[in-house]
Amino acid sequence: METYMRVLSGLDRELVHEKTIKILEETGVRVETELGRKYLREAGALVDENTKIVRIPRILLEESIQAAPNKFSLGARRPGWDLGMNEGNCSLLIDGSGIEVIDHRTREKRPSTYSDWLDATRVIDALDDFGSYWGMVDQSDVEDSLPNTILHWIQIFKNFSKHVQDGTSTPAESAWLLEILQTIFGDKETIKKNNPYSFLVCPQSPLIIEGEYTDAYLATIGYQIPIAVMPMPLMGGTGPGNMISMAILGNCEVLAMLCLVQAADPGTPFIYAPALAVMNPRTGMYSSGAIENALLSAAATEMSRYYGLPALSGGGGTDTYVPGIQAGYERAMSSVIGTLSWPDLLVGPGLLGGSMILSLEQLMIDVEMFRMSRQAHRGIPTHDEAWLDEIIQKVGPGGNFLGEKSTVKNIRSGEWLIPRLGVHDTEGSWIRSGRKDILDEAREKIDQILKTHKPLPLDDDVRDELDKIYKKAQEQAG
Repeated sequence: METYMRVLSGLDRELVHEKTIKILEETGVRVETELGRKYLREAGALVDENTKIVRIPRILLEESIQAAPNKFSLGARRPGWDLGMNEGNCSLLIDGSGIEVIDHRTREKRPSTYSDWLDATRVIDALDDFGSYWGMVDQSDVEDSLPNTILHWIQIFKNFSKHVQDGTSTPAESAWLLEILQTIFGDKETIKKNNPYSFLVCPQSPLIIEGEYTDAYLATIGYQIPIAVMPMPLMGGTGPGNMISMAILGNCEVLAMLCLVQAADPGTPFIYAPALAVMNPRTGMYSSGAIENALLSAAATEMSRYYGLPALSGGGGTDTYVPGIQAGYERAMSSVIGTLSWPDLLVGPGLLGGSMILSLEQLMIDVEMFRMSRQAHRGIPTHDEAWLDEIIQKVGPGGNFLGEKSTVKNIRSGEWLIPRLGVHDTEGSWIRSGRKDILDEAREKIDQILKTHKPLPLDDDVRDELDKIYKKAQEQAG
């Protein structure tokens, strides 16, 4: 039987839903995109153009929930790596947008660079636990310009072959992105069918659908590019002061965006992805290591299942700035809770210091935590062949089970989780190996991946076309 974490009762979920309807009908949300207000008005929402407040009636919300598909796949360039949403699987997503890095070679902290981004991208491309891309760190040594933005997207697809989730900043950038997607994956209908790319959009808390990035997504309408909607209210700051009210606010913000997306293009794949977070009451800062974050993530996953929508949720976080004991226990606790709620996509690995500092060593440790958490979710299998009562009788009193075929079979079947990291041998073996600690071992694995892993190459004709797109962007930028 599989193991699941539950933090909301059936009645709790019903009440979150009903209170969400009341807030969206009576208070509404501020929609800062003119095009978004137009879509919502045409769908039946009440729009005040002076205040930009949009009130969403129950019927529109219910129709929007029905319009969103319950199941779809996030496509990948690599064969066999499409991610089925709402099919009972959970895949890792690295945490995103750090601004510093602990260099795994020098062990010094410094601003993150293109080289750090490239290393992290290749590492997660190599690790099977990750099924999708996020941008792990900013590139402080790369100038912000249209050609560099285009080059960045090209480099993503050159170095990562699984599903890509990212975004654009403007409608003009979206047009360039669509050209790149068509060059790599095929025409508009092929992109609609295979979903090789999904958008991440973050409404502003409380109750604001932001304009610029929403308009950037709306510029892709017609392609039915999946969208993950991630408001990030902070409990006690931009969100209310307890956990259940945070679940209500996040639900309001996600579902308001759901209504806009389905009004613009019914049937667009949608991922329920609020990042409900906790404020440190002493400093006012985001408290990344707070256990309440994990409980809020579990609540968000449960609300996504209430609506039959795929879930992107969090699991893993720490306030400390280096790998160590605090990072270990904070991340382990939230990883277990986040995984046992069993979202389709689980965000968390790799960043320290409130998701600001990339550590590839921590990334490797976090993956091991996820593997253990995933084994905990797998639970205790109780299928017909699992009971082995006949084997117990056969071996009898005083025997042992080492020579039984069932023992070997179950070791190979996954009944045992075989660790990939850490000390799991005799003390003598550990001493002879040089008394390596887990960070040393993680660095060795990172170096091995970076030395040997070769991303799935793009075809030569695709690379040539991408080069032409980049040169066109350079010419347009002057």
